[in-house]
Amino acid sequence: MFSKILIANRGEIAVRIIRACREMGISTVAIYSEADKDALHVSLADEAYCVGPAQVGDSYLNMLNILTIAVSSGAQAIHPGYGLLSENAKFVSLCEKCNITFIGPSSQMIEDLGDKDKARKTMQKAGVPVTPGTEVIEDENEAKAAAGKIGYPILIKARSGGGGRGIRLVEKEEDFLNAFRSASSEAKSAFGDSGCYIEKFLKPVKHIEMQLLCDKHGNVLCLGERECSVQRKNQKLIEESPSPSITPEIRAKMMDAATKAAKAVNYNSVGTVEFLLDKDKNFYFMEMNTRLQVEHGVTEMVTGLDLVQWQIRVAAGCKLDKTQDQIFFHGHAIECRINAENPDKDFRPSCGKITKLHIPGGSFVRFDTAIYQDYIIPPFYDSMVGKVIVQGRTRDLAIRKMKMALSELSISGIDHNRNLQIEILSAKEFIDGSYTTDFIEEFEKRRKK
Repeated sequence: MFSKILIANRGEIAVRIIRACREMGISTVAIYSEADKDALHVSLADEAYCVGPAQVGDSYLNMLNILTIAVSSGAQAIHPGYGLLSENAKFVSLCEKCNITFIGPSSQMIEDLGDKDKARKTMQKAGVPVTPGTEVIEDENEAKAAAGKIGYPILIKARSGGGGRGIRLVEKEEDFLNAFRSASSEAKSAFGDSGCYIEKFLKPVKHIEMQLLCDKHGNVLCLGERECSVQRKNQKLIEESPSPSITPEIRAKMMDAATKAAKAVNYNSVGTVEFLLDKDKNFYFMEMNTRLQVEHGVTEMVTGLDLVQWQIRVAAGCKLDKTQDQIFFHGHAIECRINAENPDKDFRPSCGKITKLHIPGGSFVRFDTAIYQDYIIPPFYDSMVGKVIVQGRTRDLAIRKMKMALSELSISGIDHNRNLQIEILSAKEFIDGSYTTDFIEEFEKRRKK
């Protein structure tokens, strides 16, 4: 087992990893930008080093500085958290060359699964259903002809990256060329790869992801699903487990498909296989995320497993201590992301000093955050400031508990989306579980009337 780990991240996930390491008796090294010198993860870690100026590219994405700190501090491993360098194959390759363990899969695996075109082909070969579509097409006229054969509406999707970038919905043929050029340009700028492919746009759909935990000895556990269909501009707002939309039969098929996906690439570490579920209850592979997800706490609540600790253990070569038939699911869990933004002003980001903070409590209520009273939220980073996670014996009780927890949460000094989350939880579509990925669009229209 590692004795010292560097956390190459910030905010709530850095705090989450530090706490997991403390429980395991592992020393931690934090990195921080000049803007984050007063951040919570800096004070919680055993050691902390400034990695650069406020801008992400000069600090949290500065591979040379991060690796220099890792080597000089004697860290044996680097935990990337999520986002930032967590799926950067180049960074993982550099870790490998420096004999520092990257807590995640290998650089080659990240590269292979990050190439969505290659991943589609791999899943098809493994017998995992994929959305009808094409391979990567470079020529825009050839791409337009292929889109016509698939039939509109279609999605143009970047081969590399994620986070909703490099994706364009095209509903009419006359809009295709501009959309294709725009998606290719955005993908080139964001990921250094302009390659795009085309998929049939399925609507309405559910976004369901299966959590995997795999070791380096060929053992694979599927820890059930999370429903992630409450999204705004491809960014998740609420996640829950189990999904209110799938039957035990569909769940079993999805779990089997996710397990096949992991075994097809000899996956190790935590990861998720994301599926789209259509109105006829057919599901299709969308992508595989080779990292810890923001919403991992939802699965932790229903399984009782600490995914961060297990991610560290399998990176160190430990075997899983359970088999699939020893995984049990308890009750229902929901997560609401609390973002520093103003929903009434087109979700304008907010920053500034936290003048008052009260965190909700009670049994099976969790608030993962890095904010504290008098903390100043800088304007340079992601808007998420915390995640409220609850578990109830039933879905109805979990919804009620989440509303109670959100009502108790008090953050003054910045704008945030707490009240919006309460409204979403009270919407008919959420209560009856019928919501799909386009739910928020209709919800916002009703809200503005």
